[in-house]
Amino acid sequence: SARPDDAERIYAMGELTDKAKGLGNEIAGNVKQAAGKMSDNEHLKDEGIAQEHKGEAQNLKGKIKGALGDKV
Repeated sequence: SARPDDAERIYAMGELTDKAKGLGNEIAGNVKQAAGKMSDNEHLKDEGIAQEHKGEAQNLKGKIKGALGDKV
């Protein structure tokens, strides 16, 4: 049958989890940046930039997992 085995399913879930976490961090980071700009709070703005970058890295990690599949 063409059903993925357990390892493939777990791996795909890891890919999706990384992408979802990444998107969440990117969104939260953008919100913090906007709030920091509106309130003239440089610390909050910088925190938002850092969180956005963290999200971008998580998203990239998920994309790499997806591209490499079970070759890792």
